[in-house]
Amino acid sequence: MLILAIDTSTKVGAVAIYSEEKGVIAEIILNCGNNHSENIMNAVDALFKMSKSSIKDIDKIAVSIGPGSFTGIRIGVGIAKGLAYSLNKPIVGVNTLDIIANLAGFIDTDMKVISMIDARKERVYCGIYDNIDGKLQLEKDYFDGEIKEILEGYKNNKVLFLGDGAINYKEIISEVMGEKGLFYSRSLSIPRAAILAEIALERESDNLITLEPYYISKSQAERKEIHEKEYRL
Repeated sequence: MLILAIDTSTKVGAVAIYSEEKGVIAEIILNCGNNHSENIMNAVDALFKMSKSSIKDIDKIAVSIGPGSFTGIRIGVGIAKGLAYSLNKPIVGVNTLDIIANLAGFIDTDMKVISMIDARKERVYCGIYDNIDGKLQLEKDYFDGEIKEILEGYKNNKVLFLGDGAINYKEIISEVMGEKGLFYSRSLSIPRAAILAEIALERESDNLITLEPYYISKSQAERKEIHEKEYRL
């Protein structure tokens, strides 16, 4: 099986071609800001040129559905759904927090993994995972909140923090967690399209029509609209 994976949920975009038999065939990571609408399809075209394969060879399409950048998520999901429709291929949507958490690799059974995406102003989108029999399992549903409040509930646990939220708020995390807070380097904390493909390989296909972005919280524009309505009242 050959999978095309697309992730535009954060500032770092990524695309990959992944083979069930060989693993990663080609992967491109773009840390060029949020210009995903301009860059992603060019990156997809480059993938197929490098791998000397055709988009018609793809058996499944995987896409990150968020949370993260509202605009970026819409772009990625839109591109993936368009390709799945035109190629008549199955599509799988994967939560971005799951993708980041699976960067952890092998960890101790007594260690938690907290996957964080920066939601600005010391808030993060968050997924908390336990190591159960060598596999990461979500402790509770994904959520967003103030980072200091989140940390208070886990300051007695040994925790590996991943994602741009962990990198951007490393000082705050270290202050609360001390030696119990562990980190990977910045380059090992960003979503990987290859990881997205590996997760999608094990999952059932989603409904092309009903697959939607997963935002958790309202966009800035939606919050502004609500605030203006409340002000008028």
